[in-house]
Amino acid sequence: MATVESYRPVILPESGDEKALSELMSAPGVEVMDTSAAWRRELIDLLPALSPAELAEDGRWVYYPWRRALVLLPGPGIFDRLRLDRNRNKITAVEQKNLADKRIGVVGLSVGHAIAHTLALEGLCGGLRLADFDTVELSNLNRIPATVLDLGVNKSVVAARRIAELNPYLAVEIFPGGLTEESISEFFDGLDLVVEECDSLDMKVRIRQEARSRGLPVLMETSDRGLFDVERFDQDPDRPLFHGLLGDIEPAALSGLATRDKAPHVMRILQASKLSSRMAASMVEIDRTVSSWPQLGSDVQLGAATVASAVRRWGRGQSLPSGRVRVDLDHVLETLGATSTGGAAIPAGFDPSVGSDPTVGSDPTPGPDLTQEIPDDLFDALLHGIRLAPSGGNIQPWSVATDPHGVRVFLVRERTSAMDVQFRGSYVAIGAAGFNAEVAAARHGYRAVLDPLPSDEIDDLALQIRLREGADPELAQLYPAMVRRISNRNLGTRRSLDAVVRADLERAARAGGARLVLVDDADRLGLVADVLAESDRIRYLTPLLHGQMMSELKWPGRDRLDLGIDVRTLGLDAADVAKLEVAARPEVMAHLADWEGGQALGDNTRDRVNASSALAVVTMDGDKSLDYLRGGSAVERVWIAAERMGLGVQPVSPVFLYARDRADLETLSVPFAAELGVLRDSFVRLAGLHGGEAPMLVLRLSHESGTPMRSERLPLSEVIAAGR
Repeated sequence: MATVESYRPVILPESGDEKALSELMSAPGVEVMDTSAAWRRELIDLLPALSPAELAEDGRWVYYPWRRALVLLPGPGIFDRLRLDRNRNKITAVEQKNLADKRIGVVGLSVGHAIAHTLALEGLCGGLRLADFDTVELSNLNRIPATVLDLGVNKSVVAARRIAELNPYLAVEIFPGGLTEESISEFFDGLDLVVEECDSLDMKVRIRQEARSRGLPVLMETSDRGLFDVERFDQDPDRPLFHGLLGDIEPAALSGLATRDKAPHVMRILQASKLSSRMAASMVEIDRTVSSWPQLGSDVQLGAATVASAVRRWGRGQSLPSGRVRVDLDHVLETLGATSTGGAAIPAGFDPSVGSDPTVGSDPTPGPDLTQEIPDDLFDALLHGIRLAPSGGNIQPWSVATDPHGVRVFLVRERTSAMDVQFRGSYVAIGAAGFNAEVAAARHGYRAVLDPLPSDEIDDLALQIRLREGADPELAQLYPAMVRRISNRNLGTRRSLDAVVRADLERAARAGGARLVLVDDADRLGLVADVLAESDRIRYLTPLLHGQMMSELKWPGRDRLDLGIDVRTLGLDAADVAKLEVAARPEVMAHLADWEGGQALGDNTRDRVNASSALAVVTMDGDKSLDYLRGGSAVERVWIAAERMGLGVQPVSPVFLYARDRADLETLSVPFAAELGVLRDSFVRLAGLHGGEAPMLVLRLSHESGTPMRSERLPLSEVIAAGR
């Protein structure tokens, strides 16, 4: 085995060379390592599981001459599948396969060592070509991830060995003589991209000339302030070298220069005015107090990460234009306390702790507790009841106007969202507000007549409440419960509903002209939970719905809390808040949509529904505006009745709730319209709804759900309709 090149592992058996394997196993001083038990255990946990054909791939014995070590490893297919498994989905399987077709050359194996190793580490290429004439010196070990055992060894050999110990199947070629005029053509043949990190200025220019003539992109990372250059000669073959910073200089003019003489040219490339103060000062001191420009290991590692990120973008076909950027960590760290994590200025009063704990905020004064108010004035009580009504996302889609005979309630269209198809959800909310007004009127000895109601056409005047003498005592008794009604998003516990509770809930729905369907069988509840969870996933993955959902969420100390949902009311623990912070990012959702992933996005809903005592679906036989108004009144009756019996109530709004046909579904999410249709049909079947029946709202009922936090409401001044 002494003839084997000193950087290449030997993969056995080759062509049935069992004799060579046997000799190695018995050779003195050779360490034999059978790692198969460990990696076979890892295979069990792979998702998706390997096929029988893939699992049939034989293991390979790999001999590393420079270590005198013989290791049993998986064959190349299983090896790559296991080694790169944790890349997904930051690099998808398809992207990984495409990147494996790329051949990349790295010139200069000081900074280049870290870059080449990182490219191999992430599987960003199928072949590497490494060039450096120099050997490892002790002064290199502040930035090259080599060891004292590598001193005096050629830098390209050291890098190739380290990569071979990471992945023996990756094709690596070395040019230990570095690049010369005689070898440059051979080095470039078959490459797709070149990373230039050499010290020789003449070779820097020559590499770019060769890349430009062949139409290859060149990347260069220069450690100071994270300077990173991209030169896309594949897109612009007439592009000046180094972005024109060196002018039309020829390589011969830069050959053989001493370090001090290189400095002016290096400063032109690096742009002296933009150097870090420490680097600029060091350039002045070259050949006086320092022998060369300084480089730090951490900066080199950051540079490797930058190059790897650029290669990923290039390999994916994402935008990577020519130009230069600075990935300046010192600058970023200097902004701590002055900027948010996104880099934007932190607004006055913003509390950064909100992101990790939604129970705290910088605003110590909560809004007024409206549940403690029982206005003495009749009209004040009517308006108070209307303000307390539930609405999807707490959007409060109403404004009111009073006259001596009653109250008019108007639809405020600009507060609605895409899920409020044809304003059906808003009419449900206004119907609930109308019922609250009836209860408030009864409390004050009056009967509220809801007349007229809107026609089949959408009308801004949604509800007119006229007052008559004579109260309904049963409605009057509901006043304290109506005022205290609340969305309870705590998990709660599952317990069977007794016959009395079921009967009371059904009676409340009938009193409002609706039908109540209770889903409380555990198996059927689990199936409905899956439907609702998948609906949530679609809501997250549809940009419009996702953006509107996130705009409804309000953070204390950052947002006004009287319109939308205070995140503290969601009943989330710290882990759930962290998930919400990730789920709030549209670019993350875009990736999940592209990957057809995101199944976990509905887990919160699934867990809560499965922990429920029942789901209550309030339905009407029609789907006109009048039906939704009446249905909203019935929903409020059921909600109040459930709370009076000690149940926690949480509204659940699947995306398809107010969609009645394919056209409605397409207004919600064109890419997922068909899937939403299937989910809607499944929900109708599982809930046992009749043909033509329209769901008004789904309520999750639970026992022992604790004390929830109450959402605030708009001030009365913003509820009173101007000019009406």
